[in-house]
Amino acid sequence: MSRVGKKPISIPSGVEVVINGQDVKVKGPKGELQQAVHPLIRATLVEEDGSKTVLVTVLDENDRIQNALWGTMRTLVSNMIEGVSAGFSKKLEINGVGYRVNVKGNVVVLTVGYSHDVPIELPSGLSAVAEANTLTISGFDKQLVGEMAARIRKVRKPEPYKGKGIKYADETIRRKAGKAQKSGE
Repeated sequence: MSRVGKKPISIPSGVEVVINGQDVKVKGPKGELQQAVHPLIRATLVEEDGSKTVLVTVLDENDRIQNALWGTMRTLVSNMIEGVSAGFSKKLEINGVGYRVNVKGNVVVLTVGYSHDVPIELPSGLSAVAEANTLTISGFDKQLVGEMAARIRKVRKPEPYKGKGIKYADETIRRKAGKAQKSGE
């Protein structure tokens, strides 16, 4: 039995959830998302005492495959509701001499030690803000925010000797010692 899957998902005010068979559509102030639920999983909309909740259930609670899918589908629906109401964001830090980041419209321009600037176009639904050596990517789709942050980080991964590169703000880089100098005789 999935402990995560059993939890009901409360729907905040201003968010509209429509369940049509296996399709779940969530519409809120930040945007609109849609997710197809696995055929072994059932999502139902329940209204009690004026508050709406979404319950995610399985056909057989003792089946291991269904239990694995249960928590995953519940989390996906929960993230959709949280995304359209509050949104998600990822912070990236750019470390290195001469390393910079600029945002021009929906294009992030990275200057990270190559002979040229690296432009990365953001898909619709995402926005970026650059402050000094920090880049914040925000949007209502958690998967898209994480994917774009990973693509930007991949341009220049942090290296362990000097710590130069692009890293997540909460990421710690294990530093290595350089070559040991040979002592004279």
